[in-house]
Order: sequence, then C-alpha cells, then structure tokens
Amino acid sequence: MPVDAFIDTNVLVYCVSAHPPEAAKRAQAEALIATTDFGTSAQVLAEFYSVVTRKIASPISRYDALRFIQALVRLPVVPVDADLVLEAIALEQLHQISYWDAAIIAAAHRIEATTIYSEDLSDGQLYGKTRVTNPFRKRK
Repeated sequence: MPVDAFIDTNVLVYCVSAHPPEAAKRAQAEALIATTDFGTSAQVLAEFYSVVTRKIASPISRYDALRFIQALVRLPVVPVDADLVLEAIALEQLHQISYWDAAIIAAAHRIEATTIYSEDLSDGQLYGKTRVTNPFRKRK
C-alpha cells in the first residue's frame, strides 16, 4: 500500500469549494489529486465530511460529499485503530504537536508516504522520512 503522498483534509476541502476567493486553491487542489499517487486516512475522510457539509462558506450536499468520499475509498485509506492512536501519541510527545496532527503523520508513515500535502502543518517540516508540503504556499 505504499504511496508517494498523503493528502490532508484541507486539500480535499478545497477540491469542492465553491467560494470565489478560493478558486485558485480549488484549481491547485484538483490538479494535485489528479496527478499524485496518494492515500489518506479515515480521520481525514470523517473531517472532510463534517467540514464540507456544515462548516464551509458554501456547504455541499451530504450526497455529494458521500460520492466524493466513495471515490477516495478506492485509494489507500489508513484506518484509525489502536496502533495508530499509540503511534500518534508517541509522535505528539516527541514533536510537541497536537494529537490530531500527529495522527495525520502516523497515518502517512503507515502508507510510507514521503510527502504530506497540508495547509495546516508546518511547511517543510520533516517527520522521519515524511516531509510536509503546503501546496498553496507561494514558492520563490
């Protein structure tokens, strides 16, 4: 189940955003998921569903959110299990980060992703063999 990258919730949310100020990020997110060998986690899928159906400027229907998730579950999806929770707690303590961020990193490690695409984690930060990249950051 190794993949090149792990995609965090915020990238997936931009894929369905209809909010005009996020149009450029939507295009970037869509291009990223169309061209990247990636996986994600059950945690990310649950967060995605919650955010896009209730919390974004223009929520999408539950049906559309479900269809998007059904497409994603064909990819590698890391389950949240006891071992993942324990690894996330260890990473939280080691790196002094939130548990939820640590769970993302633990899931990325499980699918051997060398890159985590996320707007929320620290761009450029290396966690073992996995580097965080903010795909929306302007590069020099």
